[in-house]
Amino acid sequence: MLKAHLSHKVDAFIQLMRPFIFRPSSPATSYSVLILAIFVWTLWGPCAHAQSITDRLTGSPKVPWQISADTVAYDAKSTTYHARGNVIIEKQAARLVADVVSFNHKAMTASAAGHVVMTVGDDILTGERLELNLNQETGVVHGGTVFLKENHFYIHGERIEKTGKDTYRAEKGSITSCDGDRPDWIITGRTLKVTIEGYGSATHAVLRARGVPVLYTPYILFPAKTKRQTGLLFPEAGYSDRKGFAWDQPLFWAISDSTDATLYTHYMQERGAKIGLEYRYALTDASFGAIMADGLQDRKIDDGTPDNTIKWGYADDAYDRPNTDRYWLRSKLDQELPWGALARLDLDIVSDQDYLTEFKDGRSGFNETRDYFLEAFGRDLDTYDESTRTNRLNINRTWSKFTLNGDLLWNDNVTNRRWEASDDTLQKLPVIEFNGAKQQAIDTGVYWDLDSEYTYFYREDGQRGHRTDLYPRVYLPLKWKNYLSLEPSTGWRQTAWVMDRWEDDTLDHSTYRQIYDARLDLSTEFSKVMGSPVAAVDRIRHSVKPQVIYEYIPDQDQSDLPFFTDLDRIDEKNRVTYSLTNTFTARTAKNARSSTTTGDGAFFTEEERLPDRMLADPPAPAPFDYNRFCRFYLEQSYDIAAAREDLPEPFSDIYGELDFNLGRYFIMDTDARYNTYDARFSTHNVGAAVVDHRGDRLWMEHRYEKDAYESIRGTLSVKITDHLTARGEYERNLLDERDIIKGAGFLYTAQCWSVDFFYAVEGADNKFSFFINLMGIGGFGQ
Repeated sequence: MLKAHLSHKVDAFIQLMRPFIFRPSSPATSYSVLILAIFVWTLWGPCAHAQSITDRLTGSPKVPWQISADTVAYDAKSTTYHARGNVIIEKQAARLVADVVSFNHKAMTASAAGHVVMTVGDDILTGERLELNLNQETGVVHGGTVFLKENHFYIHGERIEKTGKDTYRAEKGSITSCDGDRPDWIITGRTLKVTIEGYGSATHAVLRARGVPVLYTPYILFPAKTKRQTGLLFPEAGYSDRKGFAWDQPLFWAISDSTDATLYTHYMQERGAKIGLEYRYALTDASFGAIMADGLQDRKIDDGTPDNTIKWGYADDAYDRPNTDRYWLRSKLDQELPWGALARLDLDIVSDQDYLTEFKDGRSGFNETRDYFLEAFGRDLDTYDESTRTNRLNINRTWSKFTLNGDLLWNDNVTNRRWEASDDTLQKLPVIEFNGAKQQAIDTGVYWDLDSEYTYFYREDGQRGHRTDLYPRVYLPLKWKNYLSLEPSTGWRQTAWVMDRWEDDTLDHSTYRQIYDARLDLSTEFSKVMGSPVAAVDRIRHSVKPQVIYEYIPDQDQSDLPFFTDLDRIDEKNRVTYSLTNTFTARTAKNARSSTTTGDGAFFTEEERLPDRMLADPPAPAPFDYNRFCRFYLEQSYDIAAAREDLPEPFSDIYGELDFNLGRYFIMDTDARYNTYDARFSTHNVGAAVVDHRGDRLWMEHRYEKDAYESIRGTLSVKITDHLTARGEYERNLLDERDIIKGAGFLYTAQCWSVDFFYAVEGADNKFSFFINLMGIGGFGQ
């Protein structure tokens, strides 16, 4: 429709303007060449698939075409216009250069010869001769090359033919994404066909590396897509002791602009075929979801015998895995509801306790799924080795000072379900919470907040019942100038239970508890701004905040109350907690202006700063970047009640946190608990990452809890050259003196290809991965 409309308009325009613009002595710049350019670009723009014809060709109607040539003539007998000698036609991103350009407006054919160069944006077509049929939208370039920037494709051929709107055919052609006259890799073929936003194919194809043939196939199919479109994705292949040779072939289905799906067929030599499906949709920015499922009939089982447990089970697992029917269903959905409410659904249902350990890796494995859920929904999964999986439906409504949450929470105990064992896993069906944020009571200096909850607790085997909890709290914040903050507060908790099933029938089925608590929060904060030894940092602010909190809850007998969660047993508390927080913040000026400081170098506070209207010449605001690069926190409690009862250890462990963040080069997070009575750490966890300017990276983590676990884990990436990177990974259980995983590999990256190899030993399983990626074409391996 658009092309026919343009053709009609151009013909009419030619007839109207012929007496004025087609004269033997007319200048070289002529509107006839403009008409020719319009139709050339309508047909042959190498990336016409990426934008509309009008946008890419004509650009802004206010911008004229710039045309130059040595001569322009019109042959009335053949109804053909000829532009000769250094022909250049350009407008914004469109440009055609040739020695000769001709256009027959009746036959709607055009040709260009001699050093033909055509560009649209960053896409380029070059050739010796170009012939176009504008009616049929076809054409031929001889001795040509097409460069498609978005894919970084070079398509060469003795004869490149445009056979349709988005289809090309090249005789004795080749394709590569490598720059230079001697590409690192190139695929040559007797006949090469490419469909933009579809697939390309080549017959008698040869993959050459630096001109050396390395692979021949009578037929090859490759993607030529920049947009989401239905079709096969590149497969993954690999080998491991537990699975044997494996091939995972995904099929992507672009159902509509707002929905798509991926179907996986994962063949494993030792285990069978695992079929998977992922369905994704996005109705609005707040209504979207993903549903994923996969399963297989496993050829191998863990029946508890030593050989089968070593080969097909996991030694750390207390349960066998005799089932062959294996599956995993998981989903996360967000949905807008009327009246400003929002619903969220999380599903996580797995066949057995080993499934997620078995299939951690791969496109549809646990790690990929978890990363996707965190990125798209901001909600995590239970760890892969957790046998009780969380399933939840949440509906919430938020106001400025209040929130309403409703949950249906089902904790699926996989081992109990699989073994049909007695199941006392606690379910909450439902939980309804109505909470009020801390807010001022009318115009007084008193503040209050509210936590309230109703829960029905359900167990398949065990006690069941209702619980209602109401917990208002009142605060009176006081402040002495800028030196001291004091905040007393008190809360009154009221809890009621109504039991459906009581383990002890002699107790009342309805019971009630009320209990109060008191708290006193005393704190101050002082700081100093100092110069920085680092030139890139303008100032460093060191803030110190000491804090003392006193908490009191009276001793109350609760032994006759039902017990579902810790809220049902509120222990006596008569405790003082003291803490010290040190914070270092760097200020970096975005321009040369510096901020106003006091004489001693400290920043003005809001109270101390004079309004700009009181200054004779108010300074322009200077923007700054602020980065809290270090935080050091220490805390300890003293239990007054324990001391009065002469208990041996009234002082708690000293708890500390130390965080460093020095931008992209160094990050460290640590926490620890130190027992002053035993003079040893109860727990400590350290994680640190170091990166240098070359791109070398070391990440280490050490985790320890007394008499429970101790492990170390690390990854190392060393950039040996600009192209070659060596990688390693190691994890060890120090308590059991057992390696969990150890592996090494390398990544070689060139301008247009890369190869990634990694070998790892994980338990009794030896695994290797090998991945070759040809840029623009895709990769092969796992």
